Amino acid sequence: WWYHRFLRCFVPGIFLDLTFSPSGRLGFSSLLVLQDKWEQIVGQDSTLEIFQHITLMTLDTIMKCAFSHEGSVQLDRKYKSYIQAVEDLNDLVFSRVRNIFHQNDIIYRVSSNGCRANSACKLAHDHTDQVIKSRRSQLQDEEELEKLKKKRRLDFLDILLFARMENGKGLSDKDLRAEVDTFMFEGHDTTASGISWIFYALATNPEHQQRCRKEIQSLLGDGASITWNDLDKMPYTTMCIKEALRIYPPVPGVSRELSSPVTFPDGRSLPKGIHVMLSFYGLHHNPNVWQNPEVFDPSRFAPGSSRHSHSFLPFSGGARNCIGKQFAMNELKVAVALTLLRFELLPDPTRVPIPIPRIVLKSKNGIHLHLKKLQ
Repeated sequence: WWYHRFLRCFVPGIFLDLTFSPSGRLGFSSLLVLQDKWEQIVGQDSTLEIFQHITLMTLDTIMKCAFSHEGSVQLDRKYKSYIQAVEDLNDLVFSRVRNIFHQNDIIYRVSSNGCRANSACKLAHDHTDQVIKSRRSQLQDEEELEKLKKKRRLDFLDILLFARMENGKGLSDKDLRAEVDTFMFEGHDTTASGISWIFYALATNPEHQQRCRKEIQSLLGDGASITWNDLDKMPYTTMCIKEALRIYPPVPGVSRELSSPVTFPDGRSLPKGIHVMLSFYGLHHNPNVWQNPEVFDPSRFAPGSSRHSHSFLPFSGGARNCIGKQFAMNELKVAVALTLLRFELLPDPTRVPIPIPRIVLKSKNGIHLHLKKLQ
């Protein structure tokens, strides 16, 4: 169920862990926890695998903003088992799609991979069940209900818990878990992939990284917060983010069911009802669509530049495109801006990442960077 939900719509980091101060500035608390941790690690060893750290940070973000979680996921070891379960499911889904015998549910269930998938699913379900149970328990408290009434906006889980179907009944436990599973999974893993690869792209293109940093410094000084208005005032940084998303799309491909037959220019056709895979990674690296596609060139996204409307699809496209596209871009901007103010990103030439397609784009050998704290 979650696999088809995931492929139908890419929703990366739809909520931002942003807190408003009286001045209207924004503080990204989960990112600040990560950066503080990085400062301590850099003092011991300047090389670090960033994907796992960023994954915990993005899970921390979605837990705080969508599910009313208190505390820090990054400082609590128990969440590492959930992260591992998601990683296992990423690999297992991909391997299942490529094995014709595993398309049969009975065969798959008795296979070693099927047993691993079942175990990982159970762990993921247990995690989301606990999140729902905890929030339900909190809402039994009158003080918590009063706080909820004063909220400017309800978070995702609160909306679900108070939702009513057409028959007047609330969502069933099964329906609740399905929605929470989807947002929990898609709200952190895709964003972690996007941020990690953007950092790598900037590390391997220092001249562009420095230009971004100068732009951000001129806008924010040495501050550690951003206003909503600031997010629209970093054009070059935005161009670099988009170019990194082109080269390293967080979701390398999606599946679609054809609602009508498709006939190609060479006469071949596909019938209605079949499932097709669309490769965004292939599209973004197609020399017929992008000139010198392997070259990092942010000018492709300069204001006024022209390109086909469907040549760049990091958030899919059409009726089922990402409903959180704008939120996701804002989260990426905040992560890049505040990180470049504190660190210089440098590649590790001894461990060049090898992209591998899973549900999200990952690296076979991790993404290792040198982090140099700026004075």
